[in-house]
Amino acid sequence: MRLIFAGTPEFAALALGAIVAAGHEVALVLTQPDRPAGRGMALQPSAVKRVALAHGIEVFQPLSLKDPEAQAKIAALGAEIMVVAAYGLILPQAVLDLPRAGCLNIHASLLPRWRGAAPIQRALLAGDRETGVCIMQMEAGLDTGPVLLREALPIADDDSAATLHDKLAACGARLIVEAIARLPLPAEAQPAAGVTYAHKIEKSEALVDWTRSAAELDRHVRAFNPFPGAQAQFAGQTVKLWTARPVAGVGAPGTVLAVDRQAVVVACGEGALAIGELQKAGGKRLPVQQFLAGHPVQPGDRFTVKA
Repeated sequence: MRLIFAGTPEFAALALGAIVAAGHEVALVLTQPDRPAGRGMALQPSAVKRVALAHGIEVFQPLSLKDPEAQAKIAALGAEIMVVAAYGLILPQAVLDLPRAGCLNIHASLLPRWRGAAPIQRALLAGDRETGVCIMQMEAGLDTGPVLLREALPIADDDSAATLHDKLAACGARLIVEAIARLPLPAEAQPAAGVTYAHKIEKSEALVDWTRSAAELDRHVRAFNPFPGAQAQFAGQTVKLWTARPVAGVGAPGTVLAVDRQAVVVACGEGALAIGELQKAGGKRLPVQQFLAGHPVQPGDRFTVKA
């Protein structure tokens, strides 16, 4: 099948690779413009662009799809469908109407739950026991289109946003290939009940509030791993918390209850959090034993409680 692919991060790159491997003709890849990254802040191509170039596929990086010239370029290809995955640009109705069979979106949630930009993190923060992938026929609304295929996945107790992302990316890559092969598929309208919105993750959300329960903070740490990293204040410095688990414990929120080679245990509003991996600002992620070698922490010390 002749198609156009629109996507930017690794989640989308895996799907593009699977589509190419399935033998479909990808006439054009749309992705975000190169962005500065790394210590030198040199321009870096997106994960999708790297895959496209490796397969000799033309790459188009418009700043907007509202531009008539961009729309004309897409229209001239005569694609049967467009596949969209975490692209990052709004597709105006004029673009949605261009492919003969419309545009299909790979969305990392069980719609209508968690429409929007950050479904993986929001599912973890909310304590959902399952999530999944939907292949959706796109329309003008935010993830409101009918669903063609869906598959549920359990959320493990130790899943982080990173591990859950990888599971869902693999599922999405497999499911979009299946959907393309089975077109046309019956479309199931999303129910009006159960709609939630996965708003974009803001860095300001990363600060740990020790007055919350250990169970909530466990989800907080996992949801913000790898971005932007759960942050706490200790001795006037920012410390990122990368791994943690809820344990029994009683004390004033933010108080260090115990320290050993495996964990720093900190009291929460309910229970305690055993932190296994930390990172000082400007430093590396370190297991507790290595972190303590350069940053002493003792029982009775206090993490700053979020106001």
